[in-house]
Amino acid sequence: MQLALSTWPEVEDYLRISDGLIVPIGSVEQHGPNGLIGTDHLDAEFIARGVGDSIGAAVAPTIAYGMSQHHLAFAGSATLRPSTLMLVVRDIVESFALHGFRKFFFINGHGGNVATVTAAFDELYAARSLGDRAAPVRCRMTFWSAGPRSKAIADDLYPGVNGAHATAAEVSLAQYYQQAHIKHAQMTPKLAPPSTPFFEATDYRTRFADGRIASDPSLSSPEHGKLLFDAAVIDMAEAYQAFLAY
Repeated sequence: MQLALSTWPEVEDYLRISDGLIVPIGSVEQHGPNGLIGTDHLDAEFIARGVGDSIGAAVAPTIAYGMSQHHLAFAGSATLRPSTLMLVVRDIVESFALHGFRKFFFINGHGGNVATVTAAFDELYAARSLGDRAAPVRCRMTFWSAGPRSKAIADDLYPGVNGAHATAAEVSLAQYYQQAHIKHAQMTPKLAPPSTPFFEATDYRTRFADGRIASDPSLSSPEHGKLLFDAAVIDMAEAYQAFLAY
């Protein structure tokens, strides 16, 4: 059940049977020479909708923008400041909680979101612990790719070359979702440099000239994306249902 395609009476009916909501979140940032700028939010959205369709869960509209300051040296990337993203997450959760949603399961596509979104969850809890009379909420975030099935498929398809950014797996999933927008590009070296610590955007681009980290997304394909989609939907459906029961 996509909230964006539902009416308010339909949402009220849903809340009579469940107080859970899936929230896809990603980023708007470069993903190497052949990866779409929307890869992170497209992948999170694709899996979230797949989970919603498979088990009848409500899925919120995607939070497309994330904390991506380190990608700003590449054209087309955009970021929210950590403080801004925290406020966005807070206001979205508080808005839905007003109507009776209590359990918020964020399906994430971007590593840069983790610290900020986790801090936003702590702000929500702190407000309630410090005397806010708002109803309790429970929040959890996980990567769409974190489940055992999708991990196993990625390891099998891309042993040692999936990488840390602009991964072969995330590019494949986006190719399956957006088959009219598959891109092809030459990549030199074929396998991107290994992961090292980085700081601001200029430092990131100096270390990773074409945007990739330790990955070879020339191996990506929509056929691989379908395998990853089927596996990740099962993984995330199980994780969501376990969260509701916690």
